[in-house]
Amino acid sequence: MTTTERAEFDADAAASILRKACEISDLDPDGIELLRFGDHAVFRVDHGRIVSRVGRSPDRLTSVRREVAVARWLAAENYPAARLVTSAKQPVVIEGHPVTFWEGLADGDKYASTGEMGVLLRRLHDLRPPHFSLPPLKPFDKVAQRLEQAVIPQTTREFLRSMADDLSTEYSELQFALPAGHLHGDFNVGNVLHDGTGNPKVIDLDGFATGPREWDLMQTAMYYDSFGWHTEAEYTDFVAGYGFDVREWAGYSILRSVRELLMVTWLSQNAGTDRRAAEEIEKRVESLRSGGSRRDWAPF
Repeated sequence: MTTTERAEFDADAAASILRKACEISDLDPDGIELLRFGDHAVFRVDHGRIVSRVGRSPDRLTSVRREVAVARWLAAENYPAARLVTSAKQPVVIEGHPVTFWEGLADGDKYASTGEMGVLLRRLHDLRPPHFSLPPLKPFDKVAQRLEQAVIPQTTREFLRSMADDLSTEYSELQFALPAGHLHGDFNVGNVLHDGTGNPKVIDLDGFATGPREWDLMQTAMYYDSFGWHTEAEYTDFVAGYGFDVREWAGYSILRSVRELLMVTWLSQNAGTDRRAAEEIEKRVESLRSGGSRRDWAPF
C-alpha cells in the first residue's frame, strides 16, 4: 500500500515519504523529528541542520512550487526569510506528495520579538512585487473541502458551514483601509524565528498571495486581544514596528471571525488522528456558538 492509499495522512506516513525524499536528494535521513502537523508535516532533519516540509496531499504541489519561487524571489531581494537547501532539486515529489528542504535556523524554536515582527512585515509589504504572478487571497477556498473530510460530528460540520456562508458574504462587503498587495498569508509569531546568530527570519512561505494587507496583521492582533497569547506591551511593539493598528479599522471584528473560523477548520484536518485536536475543536465551536471568551483556546 502506498501512502496515497492510506485512510489518513499521519505523522508516520509523512516520515516515510520524507525518508524516500532524503534518499533521492542524497541527504542524511537520520535525526528526523516532527515539529508541526497541519497542511504540511514539518520535520527537523539531520539534527536540525535542515527543516523539511511534506505536503499533506498531491493537491499541494502547485502551492509548493509557488513557495519555492517565493523563496528564490526573497533571497534575490536579500529579505530575511527561510532559504532553500541548494544541493537538492526542489520540490521533490514522492507518491504525489511534494517535499521541500530548507536550511535550519537554530537548534530550537527561538521566536522573534513582536517589535521585530512588525518591522519585518512592513519591510515585506514594501518590497517590489515579484516578477511572477501570485494568486488572489481566497480565505474560504479550503473550508468546504476540510469540513467535508474532517472526522467531526455532523452538527459541528453544519454549524461551521453555515458560519462560513455568512462570513463569506460579510467579507465580500468589507472596505479595507490599507492598499492591497502581496501577502505572507499566515504571518504570526510561530512563523518568525531567530536564526543561529539571533537574526529574525520569516518562514512558511507557501501562503503568499495578493490581497488586503490587513490580513497579515490579524493574527498578531488576535493573539493579543482574543487569546491573550501576547501582552499589551508586545502588541504595542508590533504596531510601532509596522505603523498601523488593525484593531482600529472598522472591519476588524468581521475579519477576526473569519480568522477564527479558519483556525477551527484548519485544526479539523487532525480530528480523526488526534484526540486532543478533536476535543479542542469542540471547545472552540462551543465558544463560537455562544459568543463566549476565546481565552481558553489552546495553541496548535
